[in-house]
Amino acid sequence: MLSARVLVGAPLVLAILSLSGCSFLWSCTDTTAERGEAGVRVQVENTLGRPLGVTAEVVDWSLEPHPQVPSEGDQVRFRFRFDGADEYSGPAVDVCAVDKERVVLGCQTVYSYQAFGPADDSLTGDEWLAVEHPEQVAEVLFIPNDQSYDGRTCEQDIKDGGGEHPPEMPSMGDQL
Repeated sequence: MLSARVLVGAPLVLAILSLSGCSFLWSCTDTTAERGEAGVRVQVENTLGRPLGVTAEVVDWSLEPHPQVPSEGDQVRFRFRFDGADEYSGPAVDVCAVDKERVVLGCQTVYSYQAFGPADDSLTGDEWLAVEHPEQVAEVLFIPNDQSYDGRTCEQDIKDGGGEHPPEMPSMGDQL
């Protein structure tokens, strides 16, 4: 008889605790992965810092006007390659143009599927990056952190959110 009373009262106790702000049932925490070391060739890593078996590489880059908007002046044209990714799914990493002191001039996210196509090398992609001062670009670098999946935050969903999230994309002026 006592166990029946406990079973009947348990939902009431849980409701009171949840209304009072006690959230021992859902321990939601958000953490941000540490930004990996940028380089011309990087091993892509997940939010826990473990390699995914994919290498991202800047094959080459140049400054030239974009053919669709030549009036905007030079932009950074870069070719890149993802080894170990497949054509339909895979990681995304941030690519940044930096000056000689590795200060960020501009960044964007590049997905591995963008490297697949009808080019001479079907694993190599070609993209453009607009920066305010293209004459200052000394290198184009990948940041190894996978940006392809960023789950829900605790703020968005206290029950199913939380966990490790990729680092924010670097801003202009950050040093890599």
